[in-house]
Amino acid sequence: MTLAHWIYALGTLAVVITMILRRNVVIPCILSTFLIGLIFTGSLVGAVTVVFRANLAALSELGSIFVIIGLMVAMLKSLSVTGADELLVSPLKKLMVSPLISYVLLVLSTYAISLFFWPTPAVPLIGALLVPAAVQAGLPPMAAAMAIALAGQGMALSGDFVIQGAPGLSAKSASIPVPLVTSDVAILSLVTGITATILGYFMMRKDIEIFRSDGIREAVASGETHPAMQIQTKERKGQNFAAFLVMLLVVAMAAVVFSMFRFNIKGGDASALLGGTAILIMTIATLLVEGAAGLDKIADHLTDGLVFAFKVMGQILPIAGFFFLGNPEAVVNIMGEGAPGYLFDIGKMLANFIPAQGFLAAFGMLILGIITGLDGSGFSGLPMTGTLAGAMAAGNQSAASALAAIGQIGAIWTGGGTIIAWSSLVAVAGIVGVPVLDLVRKNFIPVITGMIVSTIVAVLFLM
Repeated sequence: MTLAHWIYALGTLAVVITMILRRNVVIPCILSTFLIGLIFTGSLVGAVTVVFRANLAALSELGSIFVIIGLMVAMLKSLSVTGADELLVSPLKKLMVSPLISYVLLVLSTYAISLFFWPTPAVPLIGALLVPAAVQAGLPPMAAAMAIALAGQGMALSGDFVIQGAPGLSAKSASIPVPLVTSDVAILSLVTGITATILGYFMMRKDIEIFRSDGIREAVASGETHPAMQIQTKERKGQNFAAFLVMLLVVAMAAVVFSMFRFNIKGGDASALLGGTAILIMTIATLLVEGAAGLDKIADHLTDGLVFAFKVMGQILPIAGFFFLGNPEAVVNIMGEGAPGYLFDIGKMLANFIPAQGFLAAFGMLILGIITGLDGSGFSGLPMTGTLAGAMAAGNQSAASALAAIGQIGAIWTGGGTIIAWSSLVAVAGIVGVPVLDLVRKNFIPVITGMIVSTIVAVLFLM
């Protein structure tokens, strides 16, 4: 253990403490990167260069994730102006005839939309169009909020096996193939999500009965819902193209998913297929709606999408840059030949005391993931959990993948978020019109139970 290794360990500890204190970890990561660069290069100029190269290496590794997120959001913006997004979910309203069916439909629709477009665009769409119908069918707003949060911010975002942003980040940090983490985390996210949503509904049964028997359903359905749940009027263009664009979107995305399975398209190739499809749909939609003006308007959609992606993911660069110093493959691109993978060296030392294939390592990684999610991001901790998973596994890719997947489940279910009030859970509570702290309390037991069950599954079947 060199002085730089101790600085790295102290920097990692500072990041964890900062997360527990609910503060952003960018500054601890930048300062730690600078100090390690100063020790390794022996010069101030070299240290400053290392800080920049760490961010550049992170962008190089994660740039495709930024782009695919931006393209999917840009495509959705090009469709929403026609009302195609509302048309996409409107048939589900007719199926909401009971609280249970409404709850299931909210879970399934939120999950499906969040897989392709991420939960952020899905929340206002589902909240404005489907929640009022679910409430009218007898489902309390709190139960509706739980369904949206558990399915979107939890199950879909933690699995993320279509866009593959989260598993891509975990896999690159652990230096293992993306498909390995994608498949493992898809399984664990479903186990966690199914457990949490079922348990969540059963815990709300008394509330559902009270809601229906006391006549609150009629009061809420008559218009006393939160203003954010009301469909907002907005300027429409090309509404006559909405049905065609919905059909085009459904057929195209079905073809993408079919192609992924039929031709075994994974990782970066899958992201490229999805991103290329999004660009083409956005181009068709913009030209149909805007005509010749679409030549300029499409640039606005792209800009809006990429700005959204960098708002969500931009802070990840200095964080990932610091944790890439711990990876023996990535650190070479930052500090040159001869630089050690600091966290991997520390992880190998820990592996002598904590086997990578047991309950102790698995639940330790889950707890670390939960801690990293306390900052309210969910993604900022993935470079840490991924790098540590690769280090502890000491070359065992199946163990590294399972540990990285467990860490990702803990980080995103916590910070993505479902059980902390300062995450995007605020958006869910605001749209549906329920107190966010009450929503946190309702989600807590189902989510923690789901994560424990999925961790046990990982130890028994994935390691």
